[in-house]
Amino acid sequence: MTQPEFDPMAFRRALGKFPTGVTIITTKNDKGENIGVTASSFNSVSLDPPLILWSLSKTARSVDAFGEGHHFAVHILSEHQQALSNHFAKQGADKFADLALTQGQGEVPLLPQFSARFQCICQHQYDGGDHVILVGRVLEYETRECNQPLIFHSGSYAKVVHSA
Repeated sequence: MTQPEFDPMAFRRALGKFPTGVTIITTKNDKGENIGVTASSFNSVSLDPPLILWSLSKTARSVDAFGEGHHFAVHILSEHQQALSNHFAKQGADKFADLALTQGQGEVPLLPQFSARFQCICQHQYDGGDHVILVGRVLEYETRECNQPLIFHSGSYAKVVHSA
């Protein structure tokens, strides 16, 4: 049904009908501080060259840390990582406290648990309305056997049900 007047919140609810995976994306800012955000806008772009994309609000305090030429890591979460997803979705406190981090390419902080992880360099940045669309060239990736993926649908976490 077509709406006569555009309602941004109704549009957001409509978009929420599409289930997505949940990621935490990490980087270092120009001051050397660890930065991390929860994002569900992750998607594959190309196999050759290996490219992924994700988007970040232009009003996010961390937006400048993810620009062209900056390294970042995408951590795809599994269903048992809902608390970690919520933690990185909040602003403020040190999101990396009490985590056993390692360093990846570009000294990016790497989280210890994930179902898949992609270490990237931002190859392109595009205007996307109220968001910035970031295209990353995958430099290295790793997968692990894990439980079900963490899914977000209609404003809350959901579970995957496999049919026989």
